[in-house]
Amino acid sequence: MTDAPLPLDGMLVIDFSQFLAGPMAAMRLGDLGARVIKVERPQGGDIGRRLAFAGVVEDGDTLSFHITNRNKESYAADLKSESDREEIRAIVAKADVIIQNFRPGVMERLGFGYDDVVKMNPGIIYASVSGYGTEGPWKDRPGQDLLAQSLSGLPWLNGSSDDPPVPVGIALADVIASIHLAHGVTAALLRRERTGVGGRVDTSLIESMFDLQFELLSAHLMDPSIVVKRGARNTAHAFLQAPYGVYPTTDGYLAIAMTPVPELGALIGLAEIEQYTDPDTWWTEQAAITRAIANHLSTESTDHWLTILDAADVWCAPVLTLPELVKHDGFTALDMAQQTERAGQAGGPAVAIQTTRAPVRFDGRVLKHPLGAPRLGEHTEAIRQEFSEKG
Repeated sequence: MTDAPLPLDGMLVIDFSQFLAGPMAAMRLGDLGARVIKVERPQGGDIGRRLAFAGVVEDGDTLSFHITNRNKESYAADLKSESDREEIRAIVAKADVIIQNFRPGVMERLGFGYDDVVKMNPGIIYASVSGYGTEGPWKDRPGQDLLAQSLSGLPWLNGSSDDPPVPVGIALADVIASIHLAHGVTAALLRRERTGVGGRVDTSLIESMFDLQFELLSAHLMDPSIVVKRGARNTAHAFLQAPYGVYPTTDGYLAIAMTPVPELGALIGLAEIEQYTDPDTWWTEQAAITRAIANHLSTESTDHWLTILDAADVWCAPVLTLPELVKHDGFTALDMAQQTERAGQAGGPAVAIQTTRAPVRFDGRVLKHPLGAPRLGEHTEAIRQEFSEKG
């Protein structure tokens, strides 16, 4: 069934969004087969073209732009110009989905808020992602990943009790929000298929961070005495007892998950922790247990300990570095890498970008799309002609 249509083949998505969460959501829909037209300002385009990830720029655009806007078309339009807005209305009237991530009120002022668009296209799925929703004291704050992580309290979950707050070192809020938005859009498309009813889909960075912490928030809502109490050095979870943690070896680090402490001690030859037969002590003596494990594991290599622990089916894993990961047979076996390309300028060589693929498969088929991110306004004229001909 590898030649079967992708789930969203034939769907048209208009992507008004910029930088990360919105463009990533549109990219995910494109990975599932949708056609995505990206609407950008004629001067400069999406700000993501200039906000460089790791300082890497290829062919005038940042690496993150290339990655999150693969397999899209670019239409340059000044939304403050009535003639340009009229051309966009013709496209919107034929669209299945609109994605936007402007601050609350911006799209309404431009004439492309939900109430405006639904008059042009009653069946539209109108998807919005914001920093903090449209209500409450945070709604006008800058919607940025680190700020959303911080407001959500997430940085208090990382590190040990001796550390300051430690944010996750990737754009976690944006990435998770993009997944929720794409999920909501696909559900809304299914409802429309069944009932003919379009509608709105809204999410935000902060709601995505709340959902990510559902265990902690649920526990605290049930019992307000439950708060974050980060453990001793080497512990890896504020709400799990020893030996759950990450430990140094002579040549790297080893992660150990839920394992009875006495059994672990017997396996690795650490008699000092075999005395902790009462599971309650895995909490009360967490610092002593993790310190003893860390000191002991640091005397041998990661592979040495893996040989012992894997044979006993202990839940453990090496902590891979980025170079180790991409060279590992496990990464290769999952076929997660792909290459996208866009044509070079003035007959020059194609611009090739190495990136990852969509993490889902359909009918055993991995979803890879070779078409790279568009140049600003690259498809404006072709799209203009196409939709003017459609009337």
